[in-house]
Amino acid sequence: MSDARPGYTRPRQGPATSREARASRLSYTAPMPFTDLLLPEFDHEMAVTRRVLERVPLQDADWKPHPKSMSLGELATHLAYVPAWTRATLRDDGYDMSGDAGERHEVLRTSSELLAVFDRHAAEARQVLAATSDAEMMAPWTLRAGEHVVFTQPRAGALRGFIFSHSIHHRGQMVVYLRLRDVPVPSIYGPSADER
Repeated sequence: MSDARPGYTRPRQGPATSREARASRLSYTAPMPFTDLLLPEFDHEMAVTRRVLERVPLQDADWKPHPKSMSLGELATHLAYVPAWTRATLRDDGYDMSGDAGERHEVLRTSSELLAVFDRHAAEARQVLAATSDAEMMAPWTLRAGEHVVFTQPRAGALRGFIFSHSIHHRGQMVVYLRLRDVPVPSIYGPSADER
């Protein structure tokens, strides 16, 4: 009896002897493209990040929880620009940190500016991601500091680290800032204490 699913291999009969044996019984010859896997995650994380940015009290843009911390405005602005790095991550061969010298954008001072910058960069990032082939995702991407190679990994890994995880990291910081400013925290992966 055959199965109509393309690329499906019917499991063999008999007892499994190991986890690997059980896992190898089911295989697919046509794997899901990277973009089909990453776009739903990207959409979710960008929607959550936008909800957080909507709450940022930019009238307190200069406030810092600690002298060594970024100001609330600096952190919000940085978070709004993180998706802009998607094009360079998926189209360039790498990035050399030695030339940026801690480059920062001018702090955005209104919610409308902040959300417009974020929305523009998130939309462009989504377009670039959607147009990236699996071969491009697996091409090596190198982070350098001058002649020193920090690491080389597939672009898909750099995307997860520099865009997804980086955004999540700074969004987590911003949630703490919101809490310290007594601003209700939105739902992230479930209801927050403010939305119950």
